[in-house]
Amino acid sequence: MPQSHIPSISELEAFTACAREGTTVMAARRLNLTQSAVSRSLATLEDRLGVALFNRVRRRLVLAPAGAAFLERAERLLADLSDATASAIAFGGERTVLRMAVLPSFGRSWLIPRLHRFAAEAPEVTVDLAARLTPVDFAHEPFDLSIMRARHEAAVAAEPILAEELVLVAAPALMAGRSELSPEDVLRLPLLQQSTRATLWLDWFRETGADARLILRGARFDHFDMIIDAAAVGLGVGLVPEIVAREALTSGRLMLAAPRRFRTGDDYALFLPEHSAPAPHVTAFRDWLLREIGAG
Repeated sequence: MPQSHIPSISELEAFTACAREGTTVMAARRLNLTQSAVSRSLATLEDRLGVALFNRVRRRLVLAPAGAAFLERAERLLADLSDATASAIAFGGERTVLRMAVLPSFGRSWLIPRLHRFAAEAPEVTVDLAARLTPVDFAHEPFDLSIMRARHEAAVAAEPILAEELVLVAAPALMAGRSELSPEDVLRLPLLQQSTRATLWLDWFRETGADARLILRGARFDHFDMIIDAAAVGLGVGLVPEIVAREALTSGRLMLAAPRRFRTGDDYALFLPEHSAPAPHVTAFRDWLLREIGAG
């Protein structure tokens, strides 16, 4: 597209403010500009695009079809620019940034408590960590690596790092002095649900021989660490990865509700796209990660 057709930032800001406020006067107040400056930017934008973005109705600006179609993308562009600016400011003069996407519960419960050791080994590397439940599109997202479940990233080779082993956990008060719960005991208690993995309880009961149709389904949560917190206050029994529950079990906030451990086969894996795998800071993190897992 010719550069002459691409809007300026000030034009996009004027357009989105007018769309939200309904008048150039209110948009000017929102942007801390004069009304004439906003009107000029809006007129220049419409002239640049060759379309009317608004219908003028009784001194109010009402989005025309072209404006309605343009608004969402214009706001997204401004939001992306704001995020990029914040990221640049946050990292300042740092030359080496390791950008990774990690499953939320794994990141909070296992990785973050150990990151100080990586920082000691590689003080020149700054970590930019994002929580993600969905696969990363390395072709379009600026990540150097991800830690997901092995089935997630079909387009990138997976390096298995940890087997997922689930355990039953409950608050000591819910156990009521019992050292463990039988499958029949568990069926009589609210079972906390992981909303993105709805079959976990069915799979667990299938191996016990208990009738899974009698499950008393409890509250639903997006992340395993939320289930840990809910179980700790007695909302029900949780079925969670042992590595996520380890701190709560060690501190006594939770107890193992049954001795059986359940392997899902849906293990954690490290994903390294070809464009970042050879980078020294990425290689350093991979080597450190594998040593930590081996030591643990």
